[in-house]
Amino acid sequence: MVVDARGLRCPIPVIRLARAARDAAPGAVLTVLSTDPAARHDVPAWARLRGHAVVASREEPEGALAISVRVGPAD
Repeated sequence: MVVDARGLRCPIPVIRLARAARDAAPGAVLTVLSTDPAARHDVPAWARLRGHAVVASREEPEGALAISVRVGPAD
């Protein structure tokens, strides 16, 4: 699943990712697309706090950062 948060500023990319993760099954991989530079640090910090894992991070050709998170076990 892709969460498109391009053009949105902190904390909206993390909020949208968290909303998607709440409905995702454990083990699902969600990818957030963000143009906010803060997402580079905010998304991994959120993932650690929630028991999820960042599995990939890459720069997209159009300037967005794509961060993929594997959803951990339900709380």
